[in-house]
This record gives sequence, structure tokens and C-alpha cells, in this order.
Amino acid sequence: MKTKHAVSAKKRKKKILKLAKGFWGKRSKQYRRAKESVRRALVYAYRDRRVKKREFRSLWITRINAALRERGLSYREFIARLKEKKVLLSRDILAQIAVEEPKAFDMLVELAKN
Repeated sequence: MKTKHAVSAKKRKKKILKLAKGFWGKRSKQYRRAKESVRRALVYAYRDRRVKKREFRSLWITRINAALRERGLSYREFIARLKEKKVLLSRDILAQIAVEEPKAFDMLVELAKN
């Protein structure tokens, strides 16, 4: 007896079309077009989960550097001096302190300068 694949084929197509929901035109309606678009979208999603981490680190460094320039210090010197003093704060925490707690950040800058 010949094996039929209707159930699994329908399930597979429904899965792809569900992922393509909200895509424009035939990309959300036709299986073949949806499959191409979903594959590409998943590749971008995978790549950009990694890129996001780089972009956030870059943003934090920019914010820290801007706050330090106002206080007469460069980012490079500040980080090096914090490491000398064994102050282990991540870039995201430093950026948050610089934006939300300027007085606490001033104390860190003084610690780094002395």
C-alpha cells in the first residue's frame, strides 16, 4: 500500500504560512513565496541576534565616553584606570549610572583620576 503524506505536508505548509503572517502580498499567501521569505527572515533574525549585542555595547561605550568628555577624561583612560583599581563594572551598568546617577558617576571619575 502506498504511503500518503497529506497530513504532514499540510502541517509543514501551515507552519511556514503561519511564520509568513504579516508579509506583503503573495509572500504571505503562496507556500513557495512564503518559504523563500521565511527562510531569509530567519537568517536575518539569527544574524541580528548577534549584531544586537555589538550595537548595544557600542551604544553604551558612546554614552560613557560622552559623559567622561564633559568631565575631562577619555573613555580609554577611564576604563584602564578602573581596571587598575579593580573596579569591575560592566559597560551597560556604567552607561546607566552615567545617565541616571550623575553624582555616583562623578565619584567613579574621581576614583579613576586619583
